[in-house]
Amino acid sequence: MLRSGTSVGAHVWEGKRSRSDAEMISKTEGALQELEETTYWLELLTASGIVSAERVSDLSEEAHQLTAILITSARTLKGRRKT
Repeated sequence: MLRSGTSVGAHVWEGKRSRSDAEMISKTEGALQELEETTYWLELLTASGIVSAERVSDLSEEAHQLTAILITSARTLKGRRKT
């Protein structure tokens, strides 16, 4: 979970330095994939009873908010390429 969770930020960071919209879209979508994996691990931890849902609720909510932000960013970038 640490690897996938920190990889989200690394992808976004790399995307800021991208040379093209296509590269930035790729990095944003990579960040989304890592964020989905992180969300999966959070759900797995709670489903297995290792961690209570209450304990990870703030992290889960933040992950969902970041997912929405990254999806919107990718759509905006893709729309910008079409115009």
